Amino acid sequence: MMPELSLNILDVAENSTRAGASLVTITVNADQASDHLTITIEDNGCGMTPEQVLKVTDPFFTSRTTRKVGLGVPFFKYAAESTGGSFSITSKPGEGTCVTAVFGLSHIDRMPLGDLTGTIHMLVIYHPDTDFLYQYIYNGKSFTMDTREFRQILGDVPFDTPDVSDYIKEYLTENKLETDGGAVY
Repeated sequence: MMPELSLNILDVAENSTRAGASLVTITVNADQASDHLTITIEDNGCGMTPEQVLKVTDPFFTSRTTRKVGLGVPFFKYAAESTGGSFSITSKPGEGTCVTAVFGLSHIDRMPLGDLTGTIHMLVIYHPDTDFLYQYIYNGKSFTMDTREFRQILGDVPFDTPDVSDYIKEYLTENKLETDGGAVY
C-alpha cells in the first residue's frame, strides 16, 4: 500500500497521461464539518469499456504490457473503503475516465495526504503535453491552478525551465498555505 494519498493521486494521474489525456482535472476537498476528504481525478483520455471498468480494481488486471499486475487503483480503493468511505470509477471509451475516492477525514486508518504540492508540481513539470486543472478546497476555502492559463502567459517557454518550475512550486505552496493555514492531515 502507498504510504500517503498524494502518491495514489500521482499513480491515477499517470494512468490518465498514459491514456492520452490532454487535460487532467484533480480536485482535493477536505471538509471537517462533514468529516470527508474527497479526491477526484478526471481526464479526457481514451476511456475504458464497461468490462475494463469492472476489472480495473482487480490487482491482477492491467492494460500495461510492461507488467502483469496493477496495484495502484486497487490500493486507492482499499484505502478509501477502509476509512468508511467509498470509491467509484466511471468511464466511456473515447471520452475519458473519472475516479472518485471519499475518505473518512478523521478516521484512524486514513493515510496522510502527504506532499500534495510536490505531486502536482511533478505532474505539471514532467508532462509538458498535458494540461492540469487542480482545485484544492479546505473547509470551503479554495484555490485553483490551471496550466492552460500559464501557457497563455508563457507562450513557448516550457514548464521545466528552472525559473518557471520554481514559480509553479512556489505558487502551489503559497496558495495551499493560504487556503488551509498549514493544516496537516
